[in-house]
Amino acid sequence: MRTLRRGMSWVEIIALVLAGAAAGMINAVAGGGTLLTFPALLYFGSSPIIANATSTTALVIGTAGSIFSFKGHFPAVRPWIGRMVPVSLLGGWLGSLLLTRSGDPLFAALVPYLILFATVLFLLQEGLRKWLGPPNPDAQPRHITTPWLAVGFQFAVALYGGYFGAGIGILMLASLGFLGLKDIHQMNALKNLLGSLINLVAAAWFVASGMVDWSKAGVMCVGALAGYYLGASLSQRIPRPLVRHAVTAIGFTISAILIYRRFA
Repeated sequence: MRTLRRGMSWVEIIALVLAGAAAGMINAVAGGGTLLTFPALLYFGSSPIIANATSTTALVIGTAGSIFSFKGHFPAVRPWIGRMVPVSLLGGWLGSLLLTRSGDPLFAALVPYLILFATVLFLLQEGLRKWLGPPNPDAQPRHITTPWLAVGFQFAVALYGGYFGAGIGILMLASLGFLGLKDIHQMNALKNLLGSLINLVAAAWFVASGMVDWSKAGVMCVGALAGYYLGASLSQRIPRPLVRHAVTAIGFTISAILIYRRFA
């Protein structure tokens, strides 16, 4: 079990609350809040693995709560729920197990590229939404002759989600689009359910492994809950392009700084 630093200054507490609130709002509006909480924890001295575990745990409550707003769309995607829930749970657990076994040096080396990868996915999200087109309540999924290919892809997404997590929603939307799902509400319902399960099983493993800094997770969770509430309330009034540009700029800046520090 890792030794976690407990004492925090008021500056750190306020900063982590604000980071959690911003992440909650961004997740409610566009997704990608991990790109704020993870670097904030790194800045205040958490090791990369502890920061990832703490960020996942702090945000998992709000993420799980997001599935209720789409519960009316679950009957339309019920066949895929039965196929993808088991592999999502298994992949999320194996990814979190891989993180605990890889150790700080390997994960620290991968962090800049994981952030860069997640930022690129976030950048492509809006283009994906336009490609999928507007919601069509009458649209029916095409017949898929190789459903296990989609299940295998979901397992890979869950594995990545348990290991790091940022960007899994975008990967799942792309996969569901290729399956033939066209109603964005149905896709978001399935994506939110599977993403919540991936994060939940990963957070449970991190907690069981003693990797969560509870003092930081607690204050960040308070901010995240407030952020999710405000984001859900203001999602129709906050300019999505502004949020997306800010998160993208932050993600590219952080990855560039970390890559520079690694090779400087």
